[in-house]
Amino acid sequence: MIELTVGKIAEITGGELVDGADPDTKVLGPVEFDSRRIKPGGIFMALPGAQVDGHDYAASAAEQGAALLVVGKRVGAPALVAPSVELRQEASNASAFEHDTQGHGAAVLAAIDRLARFNTDALVAEHGMTVVGVTGSAGKTSTKDLIGAILREAGPTVAPPGSFNNEIGLPYTALRAEEGTKYLVSEMSARGVGHIRHLTEVTPPNIGVVLNVGSAHLGEFGSRDAIAQAKGELVEALPENGLAVLNADDDKVAAMAARTHARVVRFSTSQETCEWAGREVAVDYYASDIQLDEVARARFALHHPYGDPVAVELGVFGAHQVSNALAAAAVGMECGMSATDVARALNGHVAASVNRMDVRTRARDGVTIINDSYNANPESMRAGIDALAYTASGRDGAESWAVLGQMGELGDDATEAHADLGHSLSQRRIRHAVIVGNGVNQQALAHAAREDGVDTHVVEDADAAVNFLDLSLRKSDVVLVKASYSDGLWAVAEGLLLGEEEGA
Repeated sequence: MIELTVGKIAEITGGELVDGADPDTKVLGPVEFDSRRIKPGGIFMALPGAQVDGHDYAASAAEQGAALLVVGKRVGAPALVAPSVELRQEASNASAFEHDTQGHGAAVLAAIDRLARFNTDALVAEHGMTVVGVTGSAGKTSTKDLIGAILREAGPTVAPPGSFNNEIGLPYTALRAEEGTKYLVSEMSARGVGHIRHLTEVTPPNIGVVLNVGSAHLGEFGSRDAIAQAKGELVEALPENGLAVLNADDDKVAAMAARTHARVVRFSTSQETCEWAGREVAVDYYASDIQLDEVARARFALHHPYGDPVAVELGVFGAHQVSNALAAAAVGMECGMSATDVARALNGHVAASVNRMDVRTRARDGVTIINDSYNANPESMRAGIDALAYTASGRDGAESWAVLGQMGELGDDATEAHADLGHSLSQRRIRHAVIVGNGVNQQALAHAAREDGVDTHVVEDADAAVNFLDLSLRKSDVVLVKASYSDGLWAVAEGLLLGEEEGA
């Protein structure tokens, strides 16, 4: 964050300084919502949560060295009280504070949004910072990590590990940009129409990347068309001198070219041209000669508009990463980087965000665990299963094990989607399924897998899954662990790797 005074922040946010807050105090940032992470000179934003209220920890944050407390009500210490806001249901932060009956959290977050916007605008205007927005139903975090790895070769870049992609995480990320930051990569998610529009108002993008329109959050949107409408808000926010990076392999994304005044480039894993507005147009970035190694890491030829193709050998796992890498390469090269530098950055990148296609091999028996347990939707589930099937198929006598929980936020179609997933296991010749949990969705998944002849076991929880697998796995077997975040199945991967040093 750029250096500001408490008084200037009060002016930016419209907040009131109370209980002796000194307007001349210098604030260096960054902002934190966990009082334990506060650093001297930072900002503590007091957000009420489902279990605890950040206001109860304001005094502790001050003791840790916070230069400013941003609160929704007085806390008996020097602070900035954020002005109250009308929390409209369609606003991005509406669902974040369903338990916040007094509106304190919404007020704090609105103030932090204003500060993040001020910080972003200042860095763009005074230091030429470029803001990249990334959205899509699947692959946002992996692509953000790839973009960050590439752009760091060109200058200081803010693209922190993890999924800081919502109404809290995005301003939190933006306030990590400071003087000298050349690129800010903003990951943008949505649970409804209007959410991404709100996020683009906090960090207005110069470049917008749209990966795909799938069925993640289908229960909240109702249809893929509604999801496409929401994702396309990113390209609508781009200025005329901006850039839209669109996936030509997804018809809903390709159609977003009509929704932006910015220049459009397209990427594809399968075609050199695509149809647009009744005519054939060139795909600017595409892959050819795609091959996977023994643990599903892709190598391919990257074709681009600026010269000869370059060879890429990814260090991240799964064929779906080729599309993500093409999107990231387009961002880097359209920012002026050479194809050689982009390829070198892609080749050197390994998974930066935890529990996302993290592949480890146990030294004691050669068992490989593919931990992709951070989140799940039908598209990412199938990508993980493809990686499992491919990796196991290259090992003589190896068995494939899919350890699966449920996919969240699929709405009325959830049971059918889980049954479809169960049928896909046999289609990809997965030998064993371990279904964690006894809910309706898990039952539908298990029933479909059994119906197709997959050896299927249902266990109560992660510990039970680890115990079962410890007794069942054989040398060189391959295990995929995947479910939505709420299932916490990373505990299965951690249990299977207990006592192991990090492997390949």
